Order: sequence, then structure tokens, then C-alpha cells
Amino acid sequence: MNFVASIDGAVTSGGASGALSSETDKHLFGLLRELADVIVVGAGTIRTENYGGAVITREAQRRRAAAGQSSHPPIAVVTARADLDPDSRLFAETTAAPLIVTTANAPTAAKATLRAAGGDVIEAEPGSSDGVDGDSLMAALQRRGLRRILCEGGPRLFGHLLAANLVDDLCLSIAPVLTAGTAGRIAVSDAAGSANAAQQRKMRLAHTLSGDDGTVFTRWVRDPAVG
Repeated sequence: MNFVASIDGAVTSGGASGALSSETDKHLFGLLRELADVIVVGAGTIRTENYGGAVITREAQRRRAAAGQSSHPPIAVVTARADLDPDSRLFAETTAAPLIVTTANAPTAAKATLRAAGGDVIEAEPGSSDGVDGDSLMAALQRRGLRRILCEGGPRLFGHLLAANLVDDLCLSIAPVLTAGTAGRIAVSDAAGSANAAQQRKMRLAHTLSGDDGTVFTRWVRDPAVG
């Protein structure tokens, strides 16, 4: 997972996460994308942040080729209803065809429209709420040889994967601002109530960096003692 948040825990400012990002954060964001086989994003974040395809420099493309990876990691969008704009930047401004991870229950016409727009539509097993099941999402990507999976949110997808115990690594940038307001946190899940201790995932601090602008960059990994 890769997220940015304010000191007081807001995941957005002015409705988007980009307002919390700094130049150094954007640089690290690009490095994480370079390392990934695929970038997983929820449909709501795709719409809010107006996502296009991943932009990879020529030098980074050479490093990816040397590592046996494709020149650009595709964006994989998780959407239960295949509810995406076929004219959006996701389809119009990309080198790698976006992967649309949805379910057999999604409207047939919507899936056909996204295929016609250039999307690679993948039907995964639905979860209990008719959304895409986390294990099925991982299996669908791994069947395509996509094993280095970077997830950029949003918070509901993060919470869904956390509840399914599928989060191994979190890169969290803490922007040096206080925002107050009503912005949400980086992970939300209906299954993760405060009384449910099983939802807590013990993590270990692996790296800490500090940017010149005051942004603190942290990397947290799954505690091997917990499993």
C-alpha cells in the first residue's frame, strides 16, 4: 500500500490526496510505481483523482526491462459494477491497457463498453457484498504473472484488503500540515470495528526518511512474529 496523510490523519485535502503531496513524495511515488508489476486502485479513487496510466521514464523503462518487467505497469481498477467512464484519462492517456477487475454480476453492457475502450476486463469472484473478493483479486493478478502488487487506495479498498489480511507493506508519507475538517482516514472497513481485535494487524517500522519540506516518509512491514 502507498498513501499520504496529514499529521492529523486526513487522507485528502480539498477532496483529493494530491494536495497533500510534495515533490519528494511524488519522486518516491514514481519509484514505487517503477518497482511494481501492477498498480491496483479502487474505482472511486480513479474518478476522484482523475487517473491516467502510469508515466515511466526511459531510464526506468530500461531498468524494468532488465528486471524482466513490462515497460509500464498497468493500472488495475477494482469495480464491482464496471462503473467507469470509457472516455476518461484511464483509457485515453495510457501506454499499458488498464485492467478492469470486476465480477460476472456486473452489467454486461458496461463491461462491453470498457472492452471497446481498450480495457482488459477480468471477472473475479464476488465477495459477500457482491464486490470483488480480495483473494480472488490477488489470484487474478498472479495468474497473469503480476506478483509485485502496489495498491494506491482508496481507503475502502485498503480496508477491504486489510480485513482479508492481504496487506504486507505500507509506505506512508506524513505531510507536515494539519487539516481538521471531515476528511477520512487511510483505511476504512465495515468489518473492522473497534471491538474486533482480529482486525488489528501488527506491523514493524522498517524505514523512516525526512524530506527537506518536513514530510516524513515511513515504511511499515508485516510483523513476521504475527504472520
